[in-house]
Amino acid sequence: MEYLLLFYGVAGAYIVADIPGGPIPVLLLAAALVVVSLRRTKVPLLAAAALRPALPRVLALWAVVSLAAVAAVALLDRSHLFDLPREQPWLWLAICAGYPLLSVYPQELLYRGFLMHRYPFGGGARAAAASAAAFGFAHLLFGNVLAVVATLAGGWLFARRYQRTGSLLVVSVEHALYGITIFTVGLGRFFYHGA
Repeated sequence: MEYLLLFYGVAGAYIVADIPGGPIPVLLLAAALVVVSLRRTKVPLLAAAALRPALPRVLALWAVVSLAAVAAVALLDRSHLFDLPREQPWLWLAICAGYPLLSVYPQELLYRGFLMHRYPFGGGARAAAASAAAFGFAHLLFGNVLAVVATLAGGWLFARRYQRTGSLLVVSVEHALYGITIFTVGLGRFFYHGA
């Protein structure tokens, strides 16, 4: 019940309320509360040693998905291909710099670190599915199917990677890579508040 209330009730109320200013302030507040909880339960906030061995697989999959994303935008929506770096390079650079810290890591604290330790659902695929479902649901905020489908898939990938590595740093790096790709290739308009 607590899982449903926090990850669907609170998130759903936020989506319906359409609070001005976007989700980042609320996300940062929630992440700060989660850090307190994780520190009490001794869940590692980074587990940095896992990054180096995980990086080859993370980068290989990201490269394949990024090439597919470029090809898809080039074929289906060519006018938006690389639109943000071409038309607003300073905004694109600000996103590349700020997105990992202000959005990605707080999301990973919530949806992998907190959710998967507080509500283990028996571990394995069930826990990963619970994490992915909550992560995808929260992205209803953006009001489009692509954001929800992509974050369901990403949520599954990040949850399984977190289960294998135990590292919020690994999943944050992976999540940031995909997010920056989205904003670079021309899909960013589907992933910001007010899209």
